[in-house]
Amino acid sequence: MLVEVCANSLESALNAQNAGADRIELCSELAVGGVTPSFGVLALVRKKLNIPIHVLIRPRSGHFTYSDTEFEVMKADIEKCKEMGVEGIVSGVLRDDFSLDVERTAQLVELSKPLHFTFHRAFDWISDPESALKMLETIGVDTVLTSGMQNTALEGLEQLNMWQSQTQMTLMAGGGVNRDNAKKFMEAGLRALHLSGTFFVNYIDVTEKINMNSSKHWVEGEVAVTNVEQVRHIVQTVK
Repeated sequence: MLVEVCANSLESALNAQNAGADRIELCSELAVGGVTPSFGVLALVRKKLNIPIHVLIRPRSGHFTYSDTEFEVMKADIEKCKEMGVEGIVSGVLRDDFSLDVERTAQLVELSKPLHFTFHRAFDWISDPESALKMLETIGVDTVLTSGMQNTALEGLEQLNMWQSQTQMTLMAGGGVNRDNAKKFMEAGLRALHLSGTFFVNYIDVTEKINMNSSKHWVEGEVAVTNVEQVRHIVQTVK
C-alpha cells in the first residue's frame, strides 16, 4: 500500500523519507488545508530527497473556485514545478455551485503532463461525486485524494471502497489517518494512504504576547483581496 506524507517543511519531508514513506505531498500551512510551498523549500527538498515529490498547487486557503488571476498563478506554479523536476502535481478546481470545473481542471492536468496528477480534497465538496469521478478519469487524473465526503476517511471508508470499484484511478484515503486506524484501510483493500503524521516542536511560551493570527481572514467561503478604494484613500490621506 502506498503511503504519502503531507510534508509542510524541509524537516517534515526529511522525516517522512527517513520513516519509509513512498512519497510526499509538499505544501505549506497545514492549518488551512495546505497551500503551495515556497520555491526555496521546494529547491532544498528536491536536492535532499530521493523519494518522489508531489507539490500542492493551491494559491490560497479557503474555497476552490479561483479568479482568473489566481488561475494564472496556478499555471505558472505548475510550470515552475516541472522545471524543478518534481514527480507530481496536486490540484483541482470547482465551480461556485460545487460542481467540478472540468475545463480548468483539464487545463491543469494537460499542463502537468507527463507528471502524476492528483485531484485533491476539493473532491469532498463536489455535489455529484460519481459523475465527477468519471470525468476526472476521462481527462487523465491519476489519483483522487478524498475522505469519502466525511469528516474523516475512516468514516468514509465504505464510500471510498465503492468509488474504488468504479474507477481505474487510485482513491487515496486522506483525513484523520493515524497509527491507530491505518491498518483498516489496508484491510479494506485501498491502494494508498495520505497523512501528515505531525507533532509539535520548538515550543515558545507566547502567553503574554499579542496575537499575530488574524481572525478576520479565517473565512472559508470568501477570499480576502486588497481593496483599491480603501488603499487609495489612505495613500491620498498621508501623501
